[in-house]
Amino acid sequence: MPLTGEYEPSPSAWVAGQVAEYEGSGGTRGNTLRDTGLPIVIVTTRGAKSGKIRKFGLMRVEHNGEYALIASKGGAPENPSWYHNIMADPTALMVQDGPQPFDATAREVIGDERAEWWARAVDAFPPYAEYQQKTVRDIPILVARPAR
Repeated sequence: MPLTGEYEPSPSAWVAGQVAEYEGSGGTRGNTLRDTGLPIVIVTTRGAKSGKIRKFGLMRVEHNGEYALIASKGGAPENPSWYHNIMADPTALMVQDGPQPFDATAREVIGDERAEWWARAVDAFPPYAEYQQKTVRDIPILVARPAR
């Protein structure tokens, strides 16, 4: 079931603008990370504390219909807030890769499965490797799959 409720755009103007452009165009505009040409997806979740709808772009790392959500935060020492939101309710999630968002569920991957997804992620967006070197935490990887 689609997430409903009050939407609170990102406090980062460029993130909020990109989400609006992506959604407003059905994924035909605003679908790359700034001027890199590398594709993104839009992720929608519910704030764990506020209960408000949150939306943001992440690098598109897709494999067999599943999507890796890389909690890199550019190599910062802490996880991004969206990671905590998803972990609080992994079923309150939507992913948009193109014109229509779909309901999804997420799970964190570890071990060999994480290594496989990490390789895919670095292949899709090489700076992830640099981000991991900048931080002592293991950057979490959540895998979102369409809800059944």
